[in-house]
Parts: sequence; structure tokens; C-alpha cells
Amino acid sequence: MRLVLLCLALLSLPAAAQVYTYIDAEGNRVFTDRPQSQNAQRLNLAPTNSIPAPKAGTPRPMPEPAAPPQPTPSYQLLRILLPEPDAAVQNGTSGDLIVTATSEPALLPGHFYRLLLDGEPVGAPSRSPVFHVTNIDRGTHQIAVEILDAEGRTLERTPSQPVHILRLSLAQKRRINPCKKGDYGVRPECPLKDKPKDDKVSILPFL
Repeated sequence: MRLVLLCLALLSLPAAAQVYTYIDAEGNRVFTDRPQSQNAQRLNLAPTNSIPAPKAGTPRPMPEPAAPPQPTPSYQLLRILLPEPDAAVQNGTSGDLIVTATSEPALLPGHFYRLLLDGEPVGAPSRSPVFHVTNIDRGTHQIAVEILDAEGRTLERTPSQPVHILRLSLAQKRRINPCKKGDYGVRPECPLKDKPKDDKVSILPFL
């Protein structure tokens, strides 16, 4: 057992140490790196704790740093100039409405204005901040203007504001411009069902 422990101890020695063995006065074999006897013999041991050097390989290329994300263009101001909030617009019988907007800074390249009427887009996006809408029904509507980028994404939007369209009713139109014989079925306020019957009675000859 003692011999086994000595062998294990020798194996743990550094690879560069010299190992010797000899028989002591009591007849035991001794292993040591510091011989105390002239009869000690040097042992040639293979290194046991050496670490192989890593093999040289092709170095991996360093990844290029990712480009920083481009900041999203922003606008400090976007508002509707005309009509004013809660304005009443009366334009005869046409139901026309002109909306004008402005932004700061001015519209950037590749961006567009778009008008929303009651939450729905009106017409195609445009570079012009002026919108002309016709034939709007009587009553209160909500309008808003937004700025879109080239992909159609909304960048800015104004709060919705009410506008009141004061459009003449059919009865008011008839009072202003009474229906004539040729107007029935032509003008919306002069339907065919309201056309007076012809008072002339045709006289057919009796056979």
C-alpha cells in the first residue's frame, strides 16, 4: 500500500522533476526527487501533467458592427387651420367643405397628407395640405389630418374636431326654386312621384 501511494505521489510531480529510487536500511524501496543514498538510481518517467498546445487554425473574421438605426422623422406641429373646431359650414345645396392643414417642419420628401372624415380616408394621399370635399351629408362630422410616410404608415395625426354641415333640405330647395314640369325626375328635390297629373282629358270618338 505504501508503494502505491508513493507511485501516485510521483505521478503528481511536475514533468521537469528528476525521480530516483533506492533501497533504504530497512529494505524498503524509496522513490524521491532528492536522493539520500549513493545507490539511488534515476528513473525515466513520461510526463503526465503536460497540456498539449492548441492547434493553430484560421482565425475567424470579426463581425462588422451593425449600422445604427436611422431616427424616425418627426414633426413638431400638425394642425388644421380651416375650418376652426366646431365650425358651422353652410355652402348652399352642394355640401362642399374645404380643409386646410399645416405642419412644422414643412412636409418632408416622401411624405404625404391625408384627410380623414368620420375616421375614414377621403381621396388619395397628397402633397398638398388643402382638401376639397363635396356632397357631404347634413349634420355633424369629425375631421382629422394625418401625415404618412412612403410605406403608408402614419407618422402624425391631428385630434379629431367636429364640423357642422348646414345643407339645405329638399323642402327648402323646393321653396327657393319651385319645381317645374321638366324638373321632375331630374332634380333630387323634384321626384316623379310628386309630379302633378295632367288635367287634360283626351276625347276619343265613339264608334
